[in-house]
Amino acid sequence: MNYAKLLDLTTELGYQLAMCGAETFRVEESVKLIWKAYGLEGEVFAIPNCIHVSIETDDGTPMTRMRRIGEHGNDLDAVERYSGLSRRICAQTPDPEVALQWLQETAEGRRYYGVFAQIAGYFLGSFGFGMLYGGSWRDALCSGVCGLIVWGASRIMDKLGTNHFFKTIASAFLIAIVSYMGGAFGLVDHAGSAVIGALMLLVPGLLVTNAMRDIIYGDTNSGVNRIVQVLLIAVAIALGTAAAWSAASAIWGAPTGGAMTYSLLQQLVPCMIGCFGFAMVFNIHGPGGILCILGGLMTWVIYVLCTRWTGSELTGFFWAAFAASAYSEIMARIRKYPAIGYLVVSIFPLIPGAGVYYTMSYAVQGQMDKFAAQGMYTAAIAGVLAVGILLVSTVFRMINNVQRRRKKK
Repeated sequence: MNYAKLLDLTTELGYQLAMCGAETFRVEESVKLIWKAYGLEGEVFAIPNCIHVSIETDDGTPMTRMRRIGEHGNDLDAVERYSGLSRRICAQTPDPEVALQWLQETAEGRRYYGVFAQIAGYFLGSFGFGMLYGGSWRDALCSGVCGLIVWGASRIMDKLGTNHFFKTIASAFLIAIVSYMGGAFGLVDHAGSAVIGALMLLVPGLLVTNAMRDIIYGDTNSGVNRIVQVLLIAVAIALGTAAAWSAASAIWGAPTGGAMTYSLLQQLVPCMIGCFGFAMVFNIHGPGGILCILGGLMTWVIYVLCTRWTGSELTGFFWAAFAASAYSEIMARIRKYPAIGYLVVSIFPLIPGAGVYYTMSYAVQGQMDKFAAQGMYTAAIAGVLAVGILLVSTVFRMINNVQRRRKKK
């Protein structure tokens, strides 16, 4: 057994999974399952910015690898591919040299959307959610244009080596100032809806989902680390939009609020468009993208109906998150793909981007009572979503443990 090559293989595979946006437990379990397939024992410790892998040879010699993990991506297609490679290696246990070649082939075979498809994803994602959150077609169009601005600004700042915090502030400012300017010149009906739709591109949906799932699976350090990142991004969004609000108020007067009301059937079209756009943003291809869109539509329908029947939005959020998590776990088992790919898009319509925006707006306007109330309500939504995901994930985790014990017998 070439222990050095096997250690290189597991470290690189774990690193690639983490860089693509996989949950911490998936990174660690992928490494452990490969060792188990080769009849070895080892230790792996992963957090969002580092992976440490250690193994002991037959003669008791310890061997260790460590890799620092940079800024995570949102490449869920790659998460599926590397997870599939892990299962393939466990099933066939090839020579480590061969497995490393498979890893290289997987990296070279990764699929990406072209530039125009990426632009379309950013436009459609913000366009759809701009209308879903009460915007007119003009508001949605402005939101889509702001999505293009986010795409362009992100690429420019990436080339300049700008950190993620400042990049988020700048993008949020550009989104808000363009929308407020459109409202001041009569090009936009509801500037707030236009801003919210485009801000969904900045809301860390994958980070939020991974934080919840890490805590659920006992990776508290990673979960807390991701939650801190989420909070920092929320602060950056608030700072950018607050600066734009202040500038717009000084130049054109305070931006106007308001939103339109659509029937459930009318809401399904923008929801489908928005989910389709974000499936492209998260680099989801093929049938998986269609299933993600269906999951997003199902989630939104359940949220709206439960809210109407019970009179409580929090109840609607809970059952919609519960359904989205169950749908994702079931699809993952049917198609043998990671659940995160289905969950992140299915639950995206529930992510409280509007709550972050309105919390900031009340703070800038000096309405501290409304600011506190909206902030607490937004936190309550996040908590309810976490509980909904927690319950389903726990049940499926228990089922998996029972099935593994039966196989051992």
